[in-house]
Amino acid sequence: MELLCPVCGQPLTRLEHSWQCGSRHSFDIARQGYVNLLTVDRKHARHPGDTRDQVAARKEFLDGGFYGPIAEALRAMIVPLAPRAVLDAGCGEGYYLTQLQQSLPRTEFAGVDISKDAVRYAAVRNKQALWLTATAAALPFPGGSFDGVLSMFALTAEQEFARVLRPGGWFLQVLAGPDHLLGLKSIIYPELLRKEKQLHPDLAGFRLTDSRTLEFTFTLDEPRQVRNLLSMTPHFWRISKEGAARLHAADRLTDTAQVILNLYTLP
Repeated sequence: MELLCPVCGQPLTRLEHSWQCGSRHSFDIARQGYVNLLTVDRKHARHPGDTRDQVAARKEFLDGGFYGPIAEALRAMIVPLAPRAVLDAGCGEGYYLTQLQQSLPRTEFAGVDISKDAVRYAAVRNKQALWLTATAAALPFPGGSFDGVLSMFALTAEQEFARVLRPGGWFLQVLAGPDHLLGLKSIIYPELLRKEKQLHPDLAGFRLTDSRTLEFTFTLDEPRQVRNLLSMTPHFWRISKEGAARLHAADRLTDTAQVILNLYTLP
């Protein structure tokens, strides 16, 4: 799989322990196997993305199988498309890409995330994919590199996704529905506020060709997993001290996940 230098845009060549371009910009391959292509000017924070503790919490939660139905829904939509190369843009610690790869062993996979800690975990989890620290807003791939792009509860950068897709390529956008995790929200917030949410957004250059809603109930019997669930949601950044206290007092949670899977295609 070809990579582009994030500094000058020239092709990168893989050496024994690094990737290097013709202008001698060099990027080391970490001992876990990933490559950090996130330049300082694109960081916008000292440690962008999820923290190490958040990533560890997400890994523990997902490895518990609680979101297994989401992985199955991905397989149902993507495997029939028989892609040759797929990019997970906002791959986190690699759970969904790895689950999908098990059903598509001949497909090339790459995962990109702005969190170096997340990509490190992904590279330890799965040695068969290409893992990069980079931003989805400036993907380090030539145009037409992929048949499909996957975005799991992450940034939608439709212009970049369209650029790296081949003609006729697809983008699978996975969003939280309006009734996602109402049980968790009822614990951490004093009242539930309903906000208007665009569930099938218009994306420039793409056509919506399929949309499915997935709902399932799961039960967390351990306080640690309840806290892990919070850590992998945007509510982690919004929770008040009072909400955090109520959550820490919860030793069990039964909740319902509601997920929207939108499949877009290029003409």
